Amino acid sequence: MDNHIVLWVGFNVFIVLMVMLDIFVFNKRVKALKVREALILTGFWVLLAALFGLGVYWRWGQEQALEYATGYIIEQSLSVDNLFVILMLFTYFRTPTAFQQKVLMWGIFGVIFFRIIFIFAGVAIIQDFSFATYILGAFLVFSSVKMLFNNENDVDPDKNIVMRIFRKFIPVTRFYEGSKFFTRQNKVLHATPLFVALIVIETTDIIFALDSIPAVIAVSKHSFIIYSSNIFAVLGLRALYFALAGVMQLFHFLRYGLSTILIFIGAKILLAGVLKAHHIIINIQVDLTVIGCIILLSVVFSLLFPEKNAMPKHE
Repeated sequence: MDNHIVLWVGFNVFIVLMVMLDIFVFNKRVKALKVREALILTGFWVLLAALFGLGVYWRWGQEQALEYATGYIIEQSLSVDNLFVILMLFTYFRTPTAFQQKVLMWGIFGVIFFRIIFIFAGVAIIQDFSFATYILGAFLVFSSVKMLFNNENDVDPDKNIVMRIFRKFIPVTRFYEGSKFFTRQNKVLHATPLFVALIVIETTDIIFALDSIPAVIAVSKHSFIIYSSNIFAVLGLRALYFALAGVMQLFHFLRYGLSTILIFIGAKILLAGVLKAHHIIINIQVDLTVIGCIILLSVVFSLLFPEKNAMPKHE
């Protein structure tokens, strides 16, 4: 038990140090990341996640290491779809590129906080109620259908319920005030469009977490594996956004690939009893192989068959 506590405390201290590194070193100046810088930072976070995966292998063995890798890939892949929406929101709010990094940086704190809540609540429900696994499977299939037919271009921040409530209590300025979230006009505190963008992006991520976290819980019941794979994927989102912002329009088939992944995981859960009765075992190696192949095919098809009406370019 003592080792378990030390593990959790040590990991969270490490994450806090990494976030501080991101804020005070990588994000020292308020400016947009160039593609080259973003790619280097993305590579750094991926390498860090891979090294941690080796630590998981050394501590718990191959099975847990594969669960960690699968969870990381699922979360990272579904996060790419989230980045499409973030790009659309920044375009909607006409957020200057130099200030987008600040919104993404502070958004990470909220993402980590809500991920912790969702992960522990989800694992507890699955462990206490066996029937919840079937609900989880049905939810993943439903999420895949929703993702398949939803269009990011239909994103309307004005319909965000949190945004509508917020505007009833705090006035919002018409224009940006540099990189400020709040400003005073006639001695009255006003939020700026930059803070509005942060709220909408944060609540949008909560909605995405309702899809991604159940998918990761479906491949592992180990709370620490789920948590660590999610957090490592989240840490690199800011850099990944700027790395992909200029080429996001190329991966239009990714939505279909991500939907297929969710269907695969959901169907596996729903058919668990049937598969067990016929002595069919789909282990974590199969999960990882199928997910990897689907993502690869989505990217290849996107490059072979480019979309005619591409998304707006990142400015």
